[in-house]
Amino acid sequence: MQVMAGGGGGDIVTIDQYDDFELELEWKAPAGSNSGVMYLANENNGASYFSAPEYQIFGGKDLTSTSNTSTGGLYALYSPMNKKLNPSGEVNHARIVHCAGNVEHWLNGVLVLRAQIGSVDWNRRVAASKFAAWADFGTVKKGHIVLQDHGNDVWFRSIKIREIPTAERWRFSKFEQLFNGYNMDGWSFHLNNDGKMENVWSVANGIISCVGRPAGYIYTNKQYQDFVLELDWRWDPVTKKGGNSGVLFRQVGDHRVWPRCIEAQLMSESAGDFYCIGGFPMSPDADRTSGARTRHTSANENAVGEWNHYEISCIGGDVVLMVNGKVLNTAKNCAEVPGPICLQSEGTPIQFRRIRVFPMESHSQGAAGQ
Repeated sequence: MQVMAGGGGGDIVTIDQYDDFELELEWKAPAGSNSGVMYLANENNGASYFSAPEYQIFGGKDLTSTSNTSTGGLYALYSPMNKKLNPSGEVNHARIVHCAGNVEHWLNGVLVLRAQIGSVDWNRRVAASKFAAWADFGTVKKGHIVLQDHGNDVWFRSIKIREIPTAERWRFSKFEQLFNGYNMDGWSFHLNNDGKMENVWSVANGIISCVGRPAGYIYTNKQYQDFVLELDWRWDPVTKKGGNSGVLFRQVGDHRVWPRCIEAQLMSESAGDFYCIGGFPMSPDADRTSGARTRHTSANENAVGEWNHYEISCIGGDVVLMVNGKVLNTAKNCAEVPGPICLQSEGTPIQFRRIRVFPMESHSQGAAGQ
């Protein structure tokens, strides 16, 4: 299917409307061509873009751009990160997931952004954009899919959509955003040498940055026992210096630099290792365990300075660590206790983003006292 430059045909709009879905398609565009895929569109008040968020398509020139108007971006609101765009004239693959207001944009198999329609972060961005003037924008719960005619050549093919069944919606619809993108609300800290949170941890452009000293961690004010946790991390993209850090969970007892807990290791070339800190009860693979450490089965980290994705599943006595989509470690018989989720400061600058948790309702705990 081709949208022809200057053809004047207008947007192509699906007859059916969709709420929770996965949309996949392939597209190709020459350098400088502008187009997009819009979703959750109505046409009650004019053009589709008056109501619909847009997956931006821009041919060729922005192979590595992280502008919120570049390919893969949620147009004029959210920027794509860590994207891998094929050169001008080559075919690219796009995937859009929407479920209960949670949005994911994928480009050539890489997750480049997440957003939550109606969240504090979303509302602030919309209020500061041209979309603030359009009352329907981002309010449609079920709408059309739209392929945009922006007056340039662009090709689409292999367009497929799958409605997300109820049994799968928990993966998208019940995640809590642990980081709002603007400040450290919901987090407290423990640092050596009377360290101050504001001297170690800072927020800018939707990223939490840690300078690495003094040693300690930030921790959620809320406690979690059974959950699925997802987050991205990277080492300083300027210095490209790797180092040591970790994600701590089921943390119990007094706060100290290495509290009694399970650690999902982030040390360079060791992401996916377990550390059993303070003798925390758990049964990892004995063949890969030496002392408190259980080595991962294989390396799956991106180059130092690039973003990585952690998924930690902690349900009952079972824990599974995934790095960049690959299972690298498991453990059984872990003590089933509630505790905060912690991010370590351990000597080297590190950054975090997109931190969210799906708490299992039968086990998640309420706010913890400090």
